[in-house]
Amino acid sequence: MSIEISNETAIEVDTDRVLALASFVRDELKLHPGVDLGIIFIDEEPMTELHIKWMDEPGPTDVLSFPMDELRPGSDLVPSPEGVLGDIVVCPQVAIKQAEVAGHPMMNEVLLLVTHGILHLVGFDHAEPDEEREMFGLQKELLEKFYGSEV
Repeated sequence: MSIEISNETAIEVDTDRVLALASFVRDELKLHPGVDLGIIFIDEEPMTELHIKWMDEPGPTDVLSFPMDELRPGSDLVPSPEGVLGDIVVCPQVAIKQAEVAGHPMMNEVLLLVTHGILHLVGFDHAEPDEEREMFGLQKELLEKFYGSEV
């Protein structure tokens, strides 16, 4: 998997850890090792512009996902096909605010947002209560496994 990470902000983001997480989530979701993923960190102003343009909502948001080839998770027997997964755009300034409210470090919030973004790229959503339970449950499971793999 080609994972391209770009930090266009002045906020320090541990991109090695983001890369490790993205690789971990790719493997857990049985995505083809050749899929491409872009992760971009941007400031509040450009995030606000994207949020208005694509979601028709005001202000900056924490994460936006832009799927490309509509890939879905694979299985142990059949991984997903090769292709372009898409791009995830994260706003560290919003992540900082959310981390303060949640009472955890900013990087934990960034990792949560990247996981959330990848799940959107492979077709998960949270518009309905049952979808939200499924997506947020998987998100929590993936993060707990990732944190456990770091020790």
